[in-house]
Amino acid sequence: MPLYDLVVRNGTIVTDAGIGIADLAVADGRIAAIGPDLEGSTGEEIDASGLHVFPGVIDPHVHCNEPGRTDWEGFATGTRGLAAGGATTCFDMPLNAHPPTVDAAAFDLKLTAAQASAVTDFALWGGLVPGDLDRLDELAGRGVVGFKAFMSVSGTDDFPVADDLTLYEGMGRAARLGRLVAVHAENDSITARLAARALTEGRTGPRDYLTSRPVVAELEAISRALRFAGETGCALHVVHVSTGRGVALVVEARARGVDVSCETCPHYLTFTGEDLERLGAVAKCAPPLRDAPEQQALWEYVSDRTLSIVASDHSPAPVGMKAGRDFFRIWGGISGAQSTLSVLLTEGHHARNVPLATIAAAVAGTSARRFGFPRKGRLAVGADADLALVALRDRFVLRREDLHYRHPHSPYVGMTFQGRVVRTILRGMTTFLKGEVVAGPVGRLLVPSPGPGDKGQERTASGGGRGAAQERACGRPTYNRPI
Repeated sequence: MPLYDLVVRNGTIVTDAGIGIADLAVADGRIAAIGPDLEGSTGEEIDASGLHVFPGVIDPHVHCNEPGRTDWEGFATGTRGLAAGGATTCFDMPLNAHPPTVDAAAFDLKLTAAQASAVTDFALWGGLVPGDLDRLDELAGRGVVGFKAFMSVSGTDDFPVADDLTLYEGMGRAARLGRLVAVHAENDSITARLAARALTEGRTGPRDYLTSRPVVAELEAISRALRFAGETGCALHVVHVSTGRGVALVVEARARGVDVSCETCPHYLTFTGEDLERLGAVAKCAPPLRDAPEQQALWEYVSDRTLSIVASDHSPAPVGMKAGRDFFRIWGGISGAQSTLSVLLTEGHHARNVPLATIAAAVAGTSARRFGFPRKGRLAVGADADLALVALRDRFVLRREDLHYRHPHSPYVGMTFQGRVVRTILRGMTTFLKGEVVAGPVGRLLVPSPGPGDKGQERTASGGGRGAAQERACGRPTYNRPI
């Protein structure tokens, strides 16, 4: 008779392919069996009757800002918020940490900080900035997911804009290293000059900010990045696409053979430019919120799985940085990592009949496949036992005191959601239960599967957390569909 560490009984199991009621057994941190009425001895049982069991959320785009700017957030509070939202894995961006993760030394500093306090498993992005081309190799050796570049001003002086030559040559180097390049795609010439004009004319309100970052600035930058990716053979990921027309550019490029994916964010699926004028600074982001037709186009792409990665772009800041009359000086980031799954269940499944299997792919499965983590993002035998147990019909109003971030402000505060995360399980360990984070710093560094540039060799990362603290597998899959 099999011996299990944990059995989750009678839950409605949600996978990329569909849903069904079954038991799920865990042994040594991995899913050991899925099926009805599983037999065997177990150390713990959870009655999941009436609950939906999702794969643990993977958020491939967060800013925990550690080291150097822990007064903004930090791995302890950022990952607590993630766990409360059903997340078990996050990928931390190279900024707004100080120093940013642009070399091996900075990677090691961030790794030490994350291992000391992260409640979720984590992977780290490296940075692509002018002058660091030779440091991409050492970052790849450490095990970064890929390299993030800004095509417009990042908001912090220590992470400068990647000019066209930096981006082009960086993509070439990334392709040889078997790593993706992720881009913040906005045309800096357009946005900077429109912003300067508005400031000269004394126009500093929310609508003036929206006007200074038009859709065309995003579309032009996406098109330019796609050309560079096509020429270099680099795998490209376009972050926080705010418009359906941006997704369409990615679809067209894939049809031409470009290896490209993209993500959108919960705030683009929830709020519009009109909401920015109502909510104010707490909803400021870049690219900015768009109008209702663009939002509807995004939902259509999400619904048919053309757009199948939704990431929070959690970019927190102290309250004082999200205040003031000059909207151009206010920090342009949204705190939202705790609410991604709630948004998709409420605005997607309940309001628009988006299938639960599609939501599972958007918050977990597709990111695991795209970024090379075969043991994550799926409910299948052999996968890590990363689970989010959800009371699908429960309604709740998000309150400030419910937030686990260092600074409890978010545009989602006051919203009514339907679909409450009641328990989060990471590798068989409960990290969040009924409103409380119940685990310590159990997060591990994840290293992506080797890409083409690694020539199929199994890799380990340098700098702490080796062996069991890292995920390794052979053969990153090419990324076909969905995006």
